[in-house]
Amino acid sequence: MSNPSGDSFVHLHTHTEFSMLDGAARLDDLFTEAVRMGMPALAMTDHGNVFGAYEFWRKARAHGIKPIIGMEGYLAPGSRHERKRVTLGGQQVSDANPGEMYTHMTLLAENTEGMHNLFRLSSLASLEGYYYKPRMDRELLETYGKGIIATTGCPSGEGGPAAPAGPVRRRLPGGQRLPGHLRQGELLLRADGPRHRDREAGPAAAVRAEEEAGPAGPGHQRPCTTPTPTTPSRTRCCSACRTGKTLADPNRFKFDGRDFYLKSPAEMRHQWDPIFPEACDNTLLIADRVHVEFTEGQDLMPRAPVPEGETEQSWLVKEVERGLHRRFPNGITEQYRRQVDYEVGIIIQMGFPGYFLVVADLIQHAKSVGIRCGPGRGSAAGSLVAYALGITDLDPIKHKLIFERFLNPERISMPDIDMDFDERRRGEMIRYTTEKYGEDRIAQIITYSTIKAKAAIKDSARVLFGQPGYSVADRITKAMPAPVMGKDIPLAGVFDQSHKRYSEASEVRALYEADPQVRRSWTPPGAWRASNGSGGSTRPA
Repeated sequence: MSNPSGDSFVHLHTHTEFSMLDGAARLDDLFTEAVRMGMPALAMTDHGNVFGAYEFWRKARAHGIKPIIGMEGYLAPGSRHERKRVTLGGQQVSDANPGEMYTHMTLLAENTEGMHNLFRLSSLASLEGYYYKPRMDRELLETYGKGIIATTGCPSGEGGPAAPAGPVRRRLPGGQRLPGHLRQGELLLRADGPRHRDREAGPAAAVRAEEEAGPAGPGHQRPCTTPTPTTPSRTRCCSACRTGKTLADPNRFKFDGRDFYLKSPAEMRHQWDPIFPEACDNTLLIADRVHVEFTEGQDLMPRAPVPEGETEQSWLVKEVERGLHRRFPNGITEQYRRQVDYEVGIIIQMGFPGYFLVVADLIQHAKSVGIRCGPGRGSAAGSLVAYALGITDLDPIKHKLIFERFLNPERISMPDIDMDFDERRRGEMIRYTTEKYGEDRIAQIITYSTIKAKAAIKDSARVLFGQPGYSVADRITKAMPAPVMGKDIPLAGVFDQSHKRYSEASEVRALYEADPQVRRSWTPPGAWRASNGSGGSTRPA
């Protein structure tokens, strides 16, 4: 991996598409370009979260690139529990310059333990330290710093040129005050390249690193894969802010400079070798140290407690039988008996007896302590087993609901049971679940929303044209083919002749050829990338 005398380089500060405001690069495009440039590794450092870690890791490995999982964390000036602004020199902090509420620190996982600690830091920063941003503090870094390489971060980091004046600026002299496992030997003082905000940021950072006698490496923020901020990337930044700004607004969120792209090793060395000869080599040394792994396919389901001599399978059968007699005290008809035997067989075959027992226990506990529960929502209401166990309160046979919509051996996936608890006491249920089944078996999850075709068209037209953009978007979306099974045709399918629904999109293509505003709103996939890859024009998309 290391090649100190060669031309290689590793981007240690690369924002991905998972940070909407910063990352306009698609992962496959990013890794393809990195392979072309001969880079051995890339780092992902999203702002305040590690949501994209697994997808980044998986796609990086598929392309033969070593993934470095990181996070640009928000560091509170004091305790993460404090929800107040700090004033320096009697000056009140504005929302536009919140440096005294948090600064940035880029953290890289050296090993799998360090990656797991990054996950913990991200979660606790959101749960305990959220104030404008999910903030961690030195106490959290002290507790969960093992396996993490800390860097001074971007110019918004402590000691950076964008940090506030006064004593706060020098809270990080040479890494000596880094907490716990983040010792000076683990600190990579980041040297930034010339930026539109401060053209002297790079040399200044290099001088500081030299004075503080810590290892240094260049960092580079990269929201785009190719040079020059394109109209698509500018539009995405403007749209992602959700502030109602248009592309014509000079005060919109934007990247003014032209350096925010995936630079080649030669470009980075040309920029940094005269200032800091060993800086680029240090990125290779960091990449050598890093190795993280995800364990795929591991069974992390909590185990349901069962009486001695019982298994989860045998106990499920007995609990379902008891539940049926409770639901139908006057006797169980042959139809219900056949259905419940069928469902139990499928549940055991797919390995989910414990899952049903755990969910039934949660519902039973909630009801026993007076926490209101919903009667059952979604496809789980089609299960007679769920009805017998008290998970749902709807008789699926009486209401002609279909079990196979919920669980089907032809479709291997976890059963999805929506449990609606009184939101005022949701914390009690989380506490009960964690205490009974173990912290290592419990996690809070997030649902990712993607921008669908019609929503992307509407947002793009609004950003480009302002109020008139709504009528432009209306013309395009009305010409789009109707959804099939609830799914719209993807934008790429409109112009891709190999797509199975290409022939249905002729009206959209005709509109595109006839209407200049439509052409400005929507360029066929690949058109702007092709022109932009050569550093030429920046066609809208």
